[in-house]
Parts: sequence; structure tokens; C-alpha cells
Amino acid sequence: MVSKPRLYSGMQPSADSLQIGNYIGALMQWRDLQEAYDAFFSVVDLHALTQPNDPAELREKTRRTAAQYIAAGIEPSKSTLYVQSHVRAHAELAWILSTMTGFGEAGRMTQFKDKSSRYGTDATNVGLFTYPILMAADILLYQTDIVPVGDDQKQHVELTRDLAERFNSRFGKTFQVPTPVIQKETARIYDLQNPTSKMSKSAESDAGVLWLLDEPSKSAKKIMRAVTDSEGVVRFDREQKPGVSNMLVIFAALTGRQIPAIEDEFAGRGYGDFKKALAEVVVEEFGPVRERALELLADPAELDRVLAANAARADEVADATLSDVYAKVGLLRRV
Repeated sequence: MVSKPRLYSGMQPSADSLQIGNYIGALMQWRDLQEAYDAFFSVVDLHALTQPNDPAELREKTRRTAAQYIAAGIEPSKSTLYVQSHVRAHAELAWILSTMTGFGEAGRMTQFKDKSSRYGTDATNVGLFTYPILMAADILLYQTDIVPVGDDQKQHVELTRDLAERFNSRFGKTFQVPTPVIQKETARIYDLQNPTSKMSKSAESDAGVLWLLDEPSKSAKKIMRAVTDSEGVVRFDREQKPGVSNMLVIFAALTGRQIPAIEDEFAGRGYGDFKKALAEVVVEEFGPVRERALELLADPAELDRVLAANAARADEVADATLSDVYAKVGLLRRV
């Protein structure tokens, strides 16, 4: 039997609910990819520690994120879905890789540069500086072939490739060198109230964000209030009509239709009709996801059991890689 190629990806538990950008840009792709790949998906709670968190809230957000993965179609029976901190090899391999990463190399990572320049180096913790190295460990532990990521994470996967090749060159073939699979630009979702800014879980205002766990009526209301323009024509033009274009992308992504066909359907009709139709599409898509996620969260013990079983599967693969790494770098084995 030919084994499937390996895939790894993950998201931080940084909010009580995932938003539609996470759903379209990641979860919908993961759901399809898990059929063709030996997929490992994690809730990357160690990465979340780079920002201040209330411990109880972090635990709850971790469960809620995992529940939404499952509710969106990531099947624990098909994929290995686990919590990052449950597999200790992530942190251990990150230390080994950090000893092979140049200070300047890490300092050039865009995320760290942006946040340290915005808040100052004294207000930026070392965890954020080494964040891409932990991400490299996440990926390399599982001998990953592909990594589905957004444009903003491509640089981190390139660092991962560099570290894998560096380690392999120094110690012999150890890691699979992964390939990033970048989501299409059309899958990027923007804020409904500020359609030139990417929709984000950390948005300053809730008004432009469509959350998976929102009440259906709340999602519909946000869409009806979404920013458009004065032209009154439903057509795609990212530069001149960012608000309408954003909603067309959402409509197309959730229905599987092409944008020109949607434009034709609403030719000669106002934005009100278009927004109403989009609201119906979103509510119909999110309804079952929300219901299933809340069902899973109502039984946290069972959800924890599923995550523990998946973490045990992840441990088997990760420990084999880590043992090989420890031996090759010269660490004395415990007997």
C-alpha cells in the first residue's frame, strides 16, 4: 500500500470563535486536503503564549478552537487533530533548531520586525522572536511534505526549509524539506467595515468580523451593514469597490460559484438584494458548524478524550523524529 504524502498546519486559539477568514482560507481547504494527505492539524497553544493570556481563558479557547475544527469537517478519524502542547517534542525540537538559527536570520522575520518596531523591543518578548523556529519544529517533526499557509506565513516556511536543509547537510538526511502551498489571493477575506484590511480575530471592532459561533441573526445583521460604495452595481473591482468585491469573494467561496456568474445574477439589482442573498448563504453554511461546535463543547470530557487519543498518534511520529535528531546531534541517550 502506497502511503499518503504528509501535511501539517495549525491555528492559534486566540479568540473564543474562529472567523470566516479562518473558515474559507484554512478550514475549507483542510477539509478537502485531508482526503488526499496524511494530515496533522494542531491547535498551536504554545504559540499563543507570545501574547498575555488568562490561563483559564486560554484553556477554554483551545477547546473551542478544536471543537470548531471538528465541526467544520476536520475528522479526527481521518486526520491527526491535537493540541500542540500535548506533544512535548514540539518544544524540544524547537530548542535544537534554535541553536542552528542565526540571530540575524531570526531578526529578519517580518512578523517580529513589524511588532518590535510598533511596540519597541523591550515590549516584545523573546518568544515572538523565536516563534518561527517553533513553527519550523511543528512542521519538521512530522516529516511534512506540504504546508498550507497564507502569504503572511510563507517566510516562516522558507526558514523551515532552510533549517531542514542545514540540518540534513550537517548531520545527514533527517528531515523532509516541506513545500508551502499558498492560499489563492481570492480566498483572502477582508473586514466588512474596513474592506482594505484583512479580517482578523484581533480586530479592534467586532462589527466587521463574521464569527463562526455568532448567532445567525447577528451574522446577517453584520452583512446587511457592510460597507459598499455609491455606484450601486454588484461587480468585482478590488481597487475601486473593495467592499462589494470582498462580499463577492465570500459568496463565491461558500457556494462554489464563479464570481462572474454571481455578478450576472445581481445585474440591475441593488446592494440590498445582494447582501440579503449573501446573508442567507452565510447563515446556511455556518448554522450546522455552530450547532456541532456547541454540541462538542457541551461535553468537554469527551472532546478532551478525542484530543488525547489524537495526541498519542502524533506523539508516535514526533518521538521517532526527535529520537533521530537527538542521536545525530550527539545527545546521550537515557537508559
